[in-house]
Amino acid sequence: MLLKLKQQRAYHLMLLPSIILVFIFSYIPFYGLVIAFQKYNPGLGFNSPWVGWDNFTHVFNQPNFVRTIWNTLYMSAFKIIGGIIVPVIFALLLNEIAHSSVKRTFQTLVYLPNFLSWVIMAGILLDILSTGGIVNSFLGIFGIDPISFLGSQSIFPWTMILSDIWKGFGFGTVVYLAALTSIDPGLYEAAVIDGAKRWKQTIYITLPLLMPTIVLMSILSLGNVLNAGFDQIYNLYSPVVYQTGDIIDTYVYRLGIQQAQYSIGAAVGLFKSVISCIMVASSYILAYKVAGYRIF
Repeated sequence: MLLKLKQQRAYHLMLLPSIILVFIFSYIPFYGLVIAFQKYNPGLGFNSPWVGWDNFTHVFNQPNFVRTIWNTLYMSAFKIIGGIIVPVIFALLLNEIAHSSVKRTFQTLVYLPNFLSWVIMAGILLDILSTGGIVNSFLGIFGIDPISFLGSQSIFPWTMILSDIWKGFGFGTVVYLAALTSIDPGLYEAAVIDGAKRWKQTIYITLPLLMPTIVLMSILSLGNVLNAGFDQIYNLYSPVVYQTGDIIDTYVYRLGIQQAQYSIGAAVGLFKSVISCIMVASSYILAYKVAGYRIF
């Protein structure tokens, strides 16, 4: 054991700065969770009066909180589903392109938005989706009235879902393309000899062999079921669409930061963190049971 530690000493030293940063910024702040059980007063600090579960009871009795949970689950569920289906389809289409230069060009174009922050993407979407933007100008050619993509309660959630899929499906495409390269070409050659066309090869060879990767990515994404995208929603929503666009993270931000209800915001954040922790642990257990994937 000591010999092994000596041999790996350089690797442990490389990890040390990261461990220190994680401890400072992720573990020490755990002490601050006590304000979720207090009537927190900045003047008193952690000596504020203890109220137990009252903050949680108050939050759970708020109709707005129930609405934000539904909005979060609704948007995150469709983001997860679309984030799996779209990359798979696009990867299959890219895999059919014979010219490698053309394939790399398309792969780079769809992967590029993944590197842009939501602050930049929000500015782009505000210009494109405004009533005088490119999309509404194009729709106006066909006599369609301008659509308020970011100001309509019914349209806003789907704008968030589709824009999130558009921004992130390039990464999933790369993952599935890598999985496609591991498929034995001999299987396709045998299928051609048997008279199978490309569609039949996709149905009976490509998709079944791609299914373990699809299942793995689906299971791992369950850990983000309560993360509907704070950066995206915060940069694009407005009070007009709070009814359908407000999620748990933006709700916590408004309560804890903007309205200075620190205890209530901490209670909501703690509730979300506990549920997310359970979902992440469950997703890794499922990934190991179903797809044989494990980290440790």
